[in-house]
Amino acid sequence: MFSATIATHRPHQFAAAYRQVGAETAVSGASPHKLVLMLFDGYLEAIAQARGALRSGQVEKKGRAIGRAVRIVEEGLRACLDLRAGGALAQDLNDLYVYLATRLTLANLRNDEAGLEECQRLMQPLRDAWVSIADQVPAQDAL
Repeated sequence: MFSATIATHRPHQFAAAYRQVGAETAVSGASPHKLVLMLFDGYLEAIAQARGALRSGQVEKKGRAIGRAVRIVEEGLRACLDLRAGGALAQDLNDLYVYLATRLTLANLRNDEAGLEECQRLMQPLRDAWVSIADQVPAQDAL
């Protein structure tokens, strides 16, 4: 079915395709609560990758990982906030997300691992709190 040449010379391509299908499957069957958890986890994973790349001098990989973290914050977490209905909490989260996107950008420009660590440290409690409320999510959301 697959030639041995293709399978041995492009294993990363096949692994990437497998991960993409797995991610799409996970997203399509996830509750809204689970989707937000996936965003938190993706963000923290991207920060870890950026820190590793920074330490090993992989500038391009660091930039891609930080860019992914910024997109998760801006296009995933911040874009979903309802500032009118969410009141002060939504505004506080919005302010935090703006700060994180700015801090990540500066950390990227300055190769600032302390900035990356700060961004991880600021998001971790939100992720942990989100996990802790999972049993309080209405049944229709907990598919």
